[in-house]
Amino acid sequence: QVQLVESGGGLVQPGGSLRLSCAASGSIFSIDDMGWYRQAPGKQREMVATITSGGSTNYADSVKGRFTISRDNAKNTVYLQMNRLKPEDTADYYCNAGISDYTSYGMDVWGKGTLVTVSP
Repeated sequence: QVQLVESGGGLVQPGGSLRLSCAASGSIFSIDDMGWYRQAPGKQREMVATITSGGSTNYADSVKGRFTISRDNAKNTVYLQMNRLKPEDTADYYCNAGISDYTSYGMDVWGKGTLVTVSP
């Protein structure tokens, strides 16, 4: 069974940094786009950053210049480096990927999320 597991969330002061990781596991044949999404209390889930298998990236305007998404294809892992964090970045952060295993093509897989809290 293919799954995504996030790590790296926690409590950080405004202006601080965190690095999130998300590792895919299972009988993986290939991974297409990977991305990070977030959902703050009382708000809809929103895209934070995405990265294609070739390394092309896309960012929400609210995080451009502060967050960097990257991936290690050999490790089936995607990262989100978050710098200059603000209280409004507080949310549950979810990893997403398009994954094909040896029986199913292009599955839309989500992790369970990791909480990031930005507070003095």
